[in-house]
Amino acid sequence: MTIAAESRAVAPSPVRSALVLLAFLAISYAVAAVGGLATFGNVDGWYAEADTASWTPPNAVFGPVWTVLYALMSVAAWLVWHRRGVNPAAVRTALLAYVAQLVLNAVWTPVFFGLYPAVGAPALWVALAIIAALDVMVLVTMLRFWPVRRVAAVLLIPYWAWVLYATTLNLALAALNS
Repeated sequence: MTIAAESRAVAPSPVRSALVLLAFLAISYAVAAVGGLATFGNVDGWYAEADTASWTPPNAVFGPVWTVLYALMSVAAWLVWHRRGVNPAAVRTALLAYVAQLVLNAVWTPVFFGLYPAVGAPALWVALAIIAALDVMVLVTMLRFWPVRRVAAVLLIPYWAWVLYATTLNLALAALNS
């Protein structure tokens, strides 16, 4: 099969492609909404009173950064999805890694923000273990995306950098408030 024929064989309709992109965006922003619910009340509650790292940005930075990162993540996954007809096994594995990191992402915020009022400092250490697993899983996702669609892997670099940075914030908060 020629490259042109292969491309035609796997190209979804523009409507289906747009719907899939919207689905990836909706899933990412649903994860963001879960995080938002967990932070609501806690950012101005216990977190405002907690000792934080000197490199902690103002709270107003987090929302815009995560908005951009979730969009980049969604586009990256969508670009990988587009290659499903070319290498279905690699795409399936890459998207499973994507889902795994998204689950860790969704779990971290409620544990970090929501569990602290109930159990205190141990919640921050549990959150640290989750975000460390997320660090690894984002890297695994990037490595799985690379052979399928390199630009998709590159789009995850800012996300990975931010999660690594967030890991340092989580570590400092756990250490300073134990």
